[in-house]
Amino acid sequence: MNLEGILPFSHQLLKKVIFPGDVVIDATCGNGHDTLFLAQLVGPNGKVYAYDIQQTAIEKTKARLDEASCKNQVLLLKKSHAELAADVSEPVRAVIYNLGYLPGGDKSITTLEESTLESISAALEKLMVGGLVILVIYHGHEAGKLEKEAILNYVSHLPQEKFSVLQYGFINQRNLPPFVVAIEKR
Repeated sequence: MNLEGILPFSHQLLKKVIFPGDVVIDATCGNGHDTLFLAQLVGPNGKVYAYDIQQTAIEKTKARLDEASCKNQVLLLKKSHAELAADVSEPVRAVIYNLGYLPGGDKSITTLEESTLESISAALEKLMVGGLVILVIYHGHEAGKLEKEAILNYVSHLPQEKFSVLQYGFINQRNLPPFVVAIEKR
């Protein structure tokens, strides 16, 4: 048996709850890997809201979607995920975040605790019962350390009657390895 890595683990969780036709959110589209994965899961009748504040991320994601012929079910939004409450009117099945900075991009542009917490709160409001919010937390940089602490404090205080919160990660790896927090709405 091999333990699943962080990203495969998060994708396995999403596969269990997302169905064709669902509405989902990629709160940090980055290079487009999760956006494409979600677009394939929801199919042509579903919808993916994909957020990023960087034009480079939007362009890379668009190119990845075009190449896979999955762009019609994706709405690319060059704005903060903190604005999802205003943008998303329908209930959502799942939301994924890859927090930190754009791989291969400007490391000084990162997700920030205030906007991330605002976004998570809105995502939990929009989330359907049985749906998931997945947070992949990269905390090997200053902003990431602050964001990690704020998120763990926030999710540890979610009422257990309404939410189940899981933390998954490797504790014996060097260099502050990323980990997953999964929130299921009951």
